[in-house]
Amino acid sequence: MSYGTSFADAESGYNEADICIYGIPYDRTACFRSGAREGPNAIRRSSYNFEQTHFEHGHNQKKLAVYDYGDCSDQVLPDDMIDEVKFAVGPAIKDGKFTIAMGGDHSGNIPIIQCFKNKSIALISLDAHLDSREEYMGVRNSHACVTRRAAEHLGIDNVFVLGVRSISEEELDAEEIVPYIDAYQIYERGIEWAVKQALDSVKSEYVYVTVDIDCVDPAFAPGTGTPEPFGLHPIDVKKAIDMVGDRLIGFDVMEVCPPADPAGITSILAARYIKEAMAVYGKKLTSTSFTHRATSSKPS
Repeated sequence: MSYGTSFADAESGYNEADICIYGIPYDRTACFRSGAREGPNAIRRSSYNFEQTHFEHGHNQKKLAVYDYGDCSDQVLPDDMIDEVKFAVGPAIKDGKFTIAMGGDHSGNIPIIQCFKNKSIALISLDAHLDSREEYMGVRNSHACVTRRAAEHLGIDNVFVLGVRSISEEELDAEEIVPYIDAYQIYERGIEWAVKQALDSVKSEYVYVTVDIDCVDPAFAPGTGTPEPFGLHPIDVKKAIDMVGDRLIGFDVMEVCPPADPAGITSILAARYIKEAMAVYGKKLTSTSFTHRATSSKPS
């Protein structure tokens, strides 16, 4: 791959890779604006804007071996997308790689979480929406059902959502409400408090973080499919990724919609969040308390 077709500094093959990156150019469950299928390549192009390392994480940072798989094949039906993503991402999770995915609408998270077969992970989602419907417009694998599908697979005590400011009556009336902290509480008490609540709430040691870019206020991230005012500040998401720290087991950023992002600021922000997750994982690899790819202790 060359400039613009692979993520910056993704120069390794699969076998030696610490990190494997996947594009999921799928947006057929989008319910307001379409166009997130263009997100992966826009994020790749934006990734060349940044230094390989970021000074605030310290000097002499580990040079990570990064492999960019490219994009999963586009599909029409959600269930076919699920199968395609499992085919692409599943082997890397089984092999103990750290995976990063770029969407595409948020439904692309569903098959990734289902690839963790022994279920010994938790999901923390940063999202403007609770996404816990049983189905949406007859589709169970819609982007509006992400945390409900995760709760079925991981257990509801291993799912938590931060930054919510849109919840349907159906979700509030559910027999089990997916745990969340809304953006208004975060404004009052701070992102550090909110992330600590989430980390203390989930039961598993390892945490997968999914970022729906609409968690950020649309003043900073207008290029998304379902923008919702009164969102998080961009640095809140950076802080959240950093606070997960050694517990971070995988990462994705979804719902970047380039047709609604003419200045490209949303894809730049998404690429920077990916770089942040890489930096956090790089520190994990250099920690003396962590054995890289110790499959006996890591979930698969």
